[in-house]
Amino acid sequence: MIDSHVHLEKGPYTLDWLQEFVKTASERGITELYLLEHSHRFVEFKPIYGSIITDQSHVGTYQRNWFSKRMNQHLDEYKDFIQAMRQKSFPLTIKFGLEICYFPDCENHIQRITSDFAWDFLTGAIHWIEGWGFDHPAIKESWLDKDVNKVYKKYYQLMEKLIQSDLFDHLAHPDSIKCFDYYPDYDLKETYSNIAKLLAKQKMKAELSVGLYINYGHKEFGLNKNFLEILKQENVELITASDAHIPENVSKYIKEAHQILVASKVTPDRTSHRV
Repeated sequence: MIDSHVHLEKGPYTLDWLQEFVKTASERGITELYLLEHSHRFVEFKPIYGSIITDQSHVGTYQRNWFSKRMNQHLDEYKDFIQAMRQKSFPLTIKFGLEICYFPDCENHIQRITSDFAWDFLTGAIHWIEGWGFDHPAIKESWLDKDVNKVYKKYYQLMEKLIQSDLFDHLAHPDSIKCFDYYPDYDLKETYSNIAKLLAKQKMKAELSVGLYINYGHKEFGLNKNFLEILKQENVELITASDAHIPENVSKYIKEAHQILVASKVTPDRTSHRV
């Protein structure tokens, strides 16, 4: 079993901290653990967040403060840690990557700062829609000012561009837009089909993530069932993910997510294709 989405960010880049994640993953039957850090941690990625940091609204003030507490490391610190850990032996396979926020006008910058290192995988994510952090609990009330239909359409338009960019190996949590239980009043099946076809064409993997269930207490376990069925029909490779940020949550419910793939006759992925 694979847990393809685990963050070390709440602790230091040390062997001891990593071992806490490895221990929990091993106890839960994981054979492959994919570690990735958010791009918002690293100052090298600051240019891609320009529109967010300069927003002068109430939401923008919150977001600037949020960034100032998190964007305080250099990518070389993470790379050095990876190189050191690649010399160690662990009871399971460990792969190292990044979760990168996608902005359509920043593709060249993303490519430039990720191309000089042997990442095992790169995961693309939509966390921001026109400068708005839609999944931040602290500004959940900002949804009340939004046209939900337009939000969903923009979210999936960005996702299509992310997939077509050819920058990433994995698509993170493909329906995280549902995080606070806001839904459009139109049928999403055509949208899901478009996303699935693009993923299949790009040979890009999609996460079956239980992160919203763990981190938000969302009522739906994993992917929307219609979305999962359509991804299966298009033969998209699916990869289980916990989106854990602390050792206690590593690989939590991955067994159950794996069983969903097996029951859906989807072959759980075993490899990452980045070289």
